[in-house]
Amino acid sequence: MKAAARARSAVKSGVKRLLGRAGFDIVRSTTPQGGVDDFIPFEATMRAARAAGLPVGDYIDEAMNGTPGATRSTIDELRALGVFAAAPDTVLEIGPGSGRYLEKTLKECSPSRYEIYETAAPWANYLVDTFGVVAQPVTGFSLDATADDSVDLVQAHKVFNTLTFLGTCRYFFEMARVTRPGGRIVFDVMTEGCLDPAAMRAWARQGGAGHDSFPAALPRRTCVDLFADLGCDLEGSFLAPLGVASTEVLVFRKTA
Repeated sequence: MKAAARARSAVKSGVKRLLGRAGFDIVRSTTPQGGVDDFIPFEATMRAARAAGLPVGDYIDEAMNGTPGATRSTIDELRALGVFAAAPDTVLEIGPGSGRYLEKTLKECSPSRYEIYETAAPWANYLVDTFGVVAQPVTGFSLDATADDSVDLVQAHKVFNTLTFLGTCRYFFEMARVTRPGGRIVFDVMTEGCLDPAAMRAWARQGGAGHDSFPAALPRRTCVDLFADLGCDLEGSFLAPLGVASTEVLVFRKTA
């Protein structure tokens, strides 16, 4: 365990030096339009991942975010909840960024169409070229290029803890609109279950660093009640790593 920790530390230190020489600081993975203004730089991140000998998604989990295996564990939990068992034919992802969840989703199912709404053009272009996904135009907090009741699986990972309350609300209504009856909606948000005293101490001591609006919290009951009103039942939930603490992943099934 100590050897593994030393290895991870060495990788992270080496990557920070590489990015520093390229003129970048390591920043948290973000989606814009909220209070977080930084992006993961595309070219420097790709170079650093290659230098570290890691796939870009694993590199971001391990070296940049300090949460090795986080993406894999989330996908494993979603599989256990049956999210991929119905073989979704159409998938939509909000804010895929580097595509670390997208790539692993494609290994779990084989959709004929995968739409993304991503504001960082270099990453969006990379995902289109690498995975053949469809990049939709981003206009505010809407999914207006996607038809009603047309998607089997809508997901957003590590997105809503970076957005304003109003942005998150608007996306919630849009997610319910585009999901077909029987389809699933997956997202994470920092709920009260992620905010015990120890977590709050950790965020107070180690959070911020120029990102006072991150992370954004939202009551679990608020999410469950809203989606119930939109005809979506909660099927399950679990905690996933986020920064120095955690975020809660919620899985809904649209019934009407």
